[in-house]
Amino acid sequence: MSLSPLIDQLMVALRCLPGVGPKSAQRMALHLPERDRERGRRLAQALEQAIERVGSCRLCRTFSENELCPTCASERRDRSLLCVVESPADVVAIESGTHFQGRFFVLMGHLSPLDGIGPRDLGLDELASRLDGGEVREIVLATGTTPEGQATAHYIGEMARARGVRATRIAYGVPLGGELEFVDGSTLALALNGRQEL
Repeated sequence: MSLSPLIDQLMVALRCLPGVGPKSAQRMALHLPERDRERGRRLAQALEQAIERVGSCRLCRTFSENELCPTCASERRDRSLLCVVESPADVVAIESGTHFQGRFFVLMGHLSPLDGIGPRDLGLDELASRLDGGEVREIVLATGTTPEGQATAHYIGEMARARGVRATRIAYGVPLGGELEFVDGSTLALALNGRQEL
């Protein structure tokens, strides 16, 4: 049963969001006009402004309203240390959870030949130019632990080493305060293989 063509249109539009299925989209689409029209207007305005005004940082490729994001524009950040991540969400996670003071390069994905995603699609030519500039001394590879993330890290690591730039990989393993009995086997294997001297 269709309530209204505009409500149907809103439900279809909401389903483009990650994790929003038909039922969640229906619940949201019915909630806004029924109980919260003012917040719905603010949501629509914020979404329109973000779509119109947010672009990519010229250096790191993360989302930015300006030519340079605040991280790349900061004189306090260590220009010789570059962390490579898959998405802007990874930048947010590292910035909020660590004291990392270097800069970033956002791939906006990972290598995936089966999906037709190659080095050019990830801006690796731009990354190569930054490495060739001589300013970057160490590249920290913070891609995911999926096979695609691992392959991406390996590819970029080789690219960095060929230019005389130190390539490191973030460690993976047992979470701080975690009990070993509750950690899955793959995570334990990564932790054991990535062990370090004390």
